[in-house]
Amino acid sequence: MDSSIAGILLLDGLTNGAIYALLGLATVLVFTVTRVIFIPQGEFVAYGALTLAILQTGKVPGTVWLLLILAAVAALMDAAMAWQRQHDALAALKAGFKTLLVPALIAGITAWAAPQQFALLVQALLSVAIVTAFGPLVYRVAYQSLEDATPLVLLIVSVGVHFAMTGLGLLFFGAEGFRNPAFWDLRLALGPVTLSGQTLIIFLSSLSLITLLWLFFERSLYGKALRATAVNRLGARLMGISSHSAGQLTFAMAALIGALSGLLIGPSTTVFYDSGFLIGLKGFVAAVVAGLASYPGALLGALFVGIVESFGSFWASAFKEVIVFTMILPILLWRSLQSGHSDEEH
Repeated sequence: MDSSIAGILLLDGLTNGAIYALLGLATVLVFTVTRVIFIPQGEFVAYGALTLAILQTGKVPGTVWLLLILAAVAALMDAAMAWQRQHDALAALKAGFKTLLVPALIAGITAWAAPQQFALLVQALLSVAIVTAFGPLVYRVAYQSLEDATPLVLLIVSVGVHFAMTGLGLLFFGAEGFRNPAFWDLRLALGPVTLSGQTLIIFLSSLSLITLLWLFFERSLYGKALRATAVNRLGARLMGISSHSAGQLTFAMAALIGALSGLLIGPSTTVFYDSGFLIGLKGFVAAVVAGLASYPGALLGALFVGIVESFGSFWASAFKEVIVFTMILPILLWRSLQSGHSDEEH
C-alpha cells in the first residue's frame, strides 16, 4: 500500500464515518432519553433512500400508504385513551384527529407531487418529511405504553419493530435495489485523491446537523427538557415535562437523522429494503464506543469505525463486516471492567 491508496482509503473511511456518526448520535439520543436501544434506526435510512428513488420514477412511494396506516392506528390508540380518561366522544375525536392531521397532510402532498416530477431537492424534502413523520408514530404504537418497562423488554420490542419494518419495506419497495442521483456532480482533484461533490455534501451536512443538535440541546427549551428527561425521568415528570412528548420528539429527531443519512448514502451505494440493518448496526457500534451516553464519543467512534471498515475492505474485503463488528467485543469488555456491576434499576 502506497500513500495514494492510503489517502483514498482514508477519505472513503471518513466519508462513511460521517454517516455512521449521525446514526450513532441518533442511537445515543434515543437511548439516553427513552432507554430504548433502537435497532430499527437503519430502517429509517433505507426508507429515506428508497422513498426518494420511487419519487424519481414518478410513482407514489409505498411509505405514503404505510404512513397513513400507522397514523390511523396511532389515532385510534389516542382516541381510545382520551375516551378512557374523559368519556367524551368529542375529546376522543379531537385526540385522534390531532394525531392523524400531519401524517395525512404529508401523505396528501406527496401523492399529488409524485407524478409532477419536481426537482430533486423538492423530492428530497418530501422524502425527509415522510420518514420523519414515522418517528413519533413508531414511538406511539410500539413504545409509549411500555415506557416504564425495563431496557431488556424495550430491546425485545425493538427487535420486533426491526423485523416488522424490514418486512414492510420488502412489501412496499420490493426486492430490487435503487441508487439515487448525486446532489452535486463536482469532481475536485487533490493529488491522488478525487473529492466528489457528494462527499463534500456528506461532510457539510453531518457537521451542520451535529452543530444544530448541539445548539438545540444547549440553547432551546425543548432541548433542555430532553436533557432533563435523560438525566432523571421521574424528576422531569414532577417538573411538568411530559415523557410522552419527549419520547415522540426524540423519535422524530432520530427519524429525521435516518432520512437524511439515507439521502446522503443513496448516490454512493445501491440501497435495498434490508440494507438499513447493517448500516444502522455500524452506527450502533459507534454508540457502543461512546458507552451509549456521550455524543462526542459517538462521533469519534463513528469515524474510527469508518476508517477500520475502509482499510479492512482493502486488506480482507470478505471479512470487513466481521472486522467491524468484532470491535464490539473488546470495547464491551473494557467498559465492563471500567464500570462495576450493579443490579438493574427498577
